[in-house]
Amino acid sequence: MTSRALCALLLALASPAAAQEAAPQATAPAAPEAAATEQAIPEDIRALFEAMRLPDILGAIAAEGRADGDELAGTIFRAGPVPSTWGRMLEAIYDPEHMEAEMLASLGRALEGEDTAAMLAFFDSEPGRRIVAQEVETRLALSEEDAEQEAREAAAVALAEGSARVELLRRYVEALDLVEYNVVGALNSNYAYVSGLLDGGALGQGMTEGDILSDIWSQEGEIRADTTEWVLAFLLQAYEPLPDQDIEALIAFSETEPGQALNAAIFDAFDERFNSISRALGLASARYMTTEEL
Repeated sequence: MTSRALCALLLALASPAAAQEAAPQATAPAAPEAAATEQAIPEDIRALFEAMRLPDILGAIAAEGRADGDELAGTIFRAGPVPSTWGRMLEAIYDPEHMEAEMLASLGRALEGEDTAAMLAFFDSEPGRRIVAQEVETRLALSEEDAEQEAREAAAVALAEGSARVELLRRYVEALDLVEYNVVGALNSNYAYVSGLLDGGALGQGMTEGDILSDIWSQEGEIRADTTEWVLAFLLQAYEPLPDQDIEALIAFSETEPGQALNAAIFDAFDERFNSISRALGLASARYMTTEEL
């Protein structure tokens, strides 16, 4: 969802120059020192990280990011050859191990002093385990465009019929403000990417941060509508085999103080990762786009 928005922004705002193998090599966002990061992560944070199967989600995001980067190369390099340094740059930016280290560090900071025991208790329960398994399986399945479209169509039918499951899931969405968190994350990520293009000199001297903000904000309505549709499609498919009691248990946990704290921490951590990655990708794109053909 966000990656497609980034490509649309690139087409609208940028006019890339052709680039060749000599283009500067981009690097990933600065990584924390591995040893320090390893020592700083409490065991309860690691346990939550594993219980929620966040490594699987980050691995899927990394694979999707590299695929989107390959598609983005078609815009940057037009009909010309894609330099090998572009692929190496994508591998560096979307390095799952680096993403995991930063995610753990973010969660450690955000959840310090919070009731992580209550969080672990839920995800170690039978409903919690079933919910996580379904969410991860569905998240991986919806990486395929056809599967996502089918899920959206099924959600449109369920919405039109006004099923009881739709109403139950709406309660969950509202309890955690899922649409708002996702919309803000998408807008921030898009802003980070285009800011990278601007700071890298790819948008010309006439473009300002105010112009970027105006352009990004103009997409808010479209992003909100798409996000609302996607969230419902995802939840309907993910929780389809689960009994209502499992979803009621999830809503009950989500409405507790630990549930609210965990949700905010997870979204903030992902927001940091996507912003860092998007800015790095924007800066890297700008380096190639501003390199004149040899």
